[in-house]
Amino acid sequence: MVQHTCRGAKVETGTQLCCAELERVRASLASTTSVIVGCTQKAPLFTQMKQEGACPAELNFVNIRASAGWSSQAASSGPKIAALIAAASEPAPAVPLVALNSEGVVMVYGRDAQAIDAANLLKEHLDVTVMITPPAEIDPPRVDEFPILQGKIRSAKGHLGAFEIVVDDFSMPAPSSRGALVFGAGRNGAVSHCDIILDISGRPPLFPAADLRDGYVRADPGDAAAVLRAVIRARDLVGSFEKPRYVAFREELCAHSRSHITGCHRCLDLCPTGAIEPAGDHVAINAQICAGCGQCAAACPTGAAGYALPPADALMRKVRTLLTVYRQAGGTAPVVLLHDGDHGGALIDALARYGNGLPANVLPLAVNEITQIGIETIAAAFAYGASAVRLLVRGRPRHDVAGLNGTIALAQPILGALGYGSVATIETDDPDALCAALDSIEAAAAAARPASFMPVGGKREVMQLALRELHAAAPRPVDIVALPTGAPFGAAEIDAAGCTLCLACVSACPTGALGDDPERPLLRFTEDACVQCGLCKATCPEKVITLKPQIDFGAATAVSRVLKEEEPFLCIRCGTPFGVKSTIERVIGKLEGQHWMYAKDSGRIEALRMCENCRIAVITEQEFDPHGAPPRPTLRTTDDYLRERAERTRQEKNEG
Repeated sequence: MVQHTCRGAKVETGTQLCCAELERVRASLASTTSVIVGCTQKAPLFTQMKQEGACPAELNFVNIRASAGWSSQAASSGPKIAALIAAASEPAPAVPLVALNSEGVVMVYGRDAQAIDAANLLKEHLDVTVMITPPAEIDPPRVDEFPILQGKIRSAKGHLGAFEIVVDDFSMPAPSSRGALVFGAGRNGAVSHCDIILDISGRPPLFPAADLRDGYVRADPGDAAAVLRAVIRARDLVGSFEKPRYVAFREELCAHSRSHITGCHRCLDLCPTGAIEPAGDHVAINAQICAGCGQCAAACPTGAAGYALPPADALMRKVRTLLTVYRQAGGTAPVVLLHDGDHGGALIDALARYGNGLPANVLPLAVNEITQIGIETIAAAFAYGASAVRLLVRGRPRHDVAGLNGTIALAQPILGALGYGSVATIETDDPDALCAALDSIEAAAAAARPASFMPVGGKREVMQLALRELHAAAPRPVDIVALPTGAPFGAAEIDAAGCTLCLACVSACPTGALGDDPERPLLRFTEDACVQCGLCKATCPEKVITLKPQIDFGAATAVSRVLKEEEPFLCIRCGTPFGVKSTIERVIGKLEGQHWMYAKDSGRIEALRMCENCRIAVITEQEFDPHGAPPRPTLRTTDDYLRERAERTRQEKNEG
């Protein structure tokens, strides 16, 4: 089966490739360009062999045993095995790295002598400072081997190698302390910097999603074993480290704001670590703080934020290979099970070792973080022939999965309207519950003629391509599907009677969905480019714009439609068209006889009916003085009133 489906590949089997037959692996790494090992148990050993031998072969692994072989349906798992091996051969693009440098300056933040004990364990390895929350009752050390301070951390920011903390009630101990350290008067707002924070204070964490902040090590002071593990972790945080740059960001595509008006804020709402902040018209993503959940990239409507581990198009190509090979090998009713390595991989392994294993039609696909999955991956899976998609999530998620739930809420009405199967999460930490959830999936209609498109390009481009292909392969295609509020697709509608064609919305639109015409006053709309950021609605001075979330599958090939068009006003002197007729007449109606410059008998109102050049010429000919306004009343001050009152009092005395 594998030989048949993996055309052109040399397929070898063995019973002890990691032991007695190790040289076979070494020879393969040295003689070929790509090697796939159908087992992950000895992945570190094989990887070390490749590095030591400087072998040029690309080395990939796939767990055939846990995913297919150890299953009550193993006899029917041939198509799945072939699909998993083929998917493992898909190349993974290189991911850029971010450097973190720590010189070992650690702040031990505690509440009692336990912090001193932790500092004593670290003093030989790190540059230690201890901060005790008030009231601090600490025995004076016989020898001052590290600073001991008192204070309460008000706020903290930064990351491994670059933390900045602000401390209130900060004070230093008196050197003559006898029975206990005596601290001086405290002051607020003290600022300190360090590379590592070891927090055993028992207070609330200093950062959101604290376990994802590199360099911030926190433990419950009531758990001695946890404190010791934290000390060991902190001890090792010295030197230069690298982490993936999880998100590639293109600020020119960001639809966050224009002219100090906020539009899209999806990524800001979803980031668990606070790595995203507003930065003018766009946002800024701090790569040192980003922990790689991918929710920002999954929710970004413009493609400004794109996940890089792997990029959306690379992940979609792996889904394509998985489903295409499975179908070619004779598999039917495929269910794509997306999971992460830590939780999902362990759960699948436990199910294989102690339970019935995965069903033969369930195709597991590991990703870095399950929350990185966007609408493009789900749409592509169904377009390529999946009958259902499931996303394996922890029973008790450590962090908010609102972004993933939002993606599913967006996908469900589209899939339902087009006649596809379902997409949903499986939230469990129990292998048996996972098995039951997979067994309960009902057979659903899949694409009659699955798509075969090759996704290449940025996130927005492959998302639009996947949705078009999803529609083309749909069991029962419809042209327009209503979507929930907040969807990144839809229309902008206007109340044409109230629109003055000021075109403020055109200037605010970050994607060019709203446009004008340099030759005549009109407003046009291109639905395929609209991301429903709301900037046009917020910018419109007349408040006549409304957003209609929907997906129109014909929008990609449709021409832009005109929302409003008016007759241009012709200059009464030269006949040049300028402005909008209704706007000019409205301005004249408000100014004529209401302003000193445009008195009814002055003739100056006619200047408003002229183009820019003629208006200047007429004003010059009339020798119009823009400063010739009627004199304003003299400004009166308190001194004037006091002086007048004194004068009246003096006069009354004289008359008396």
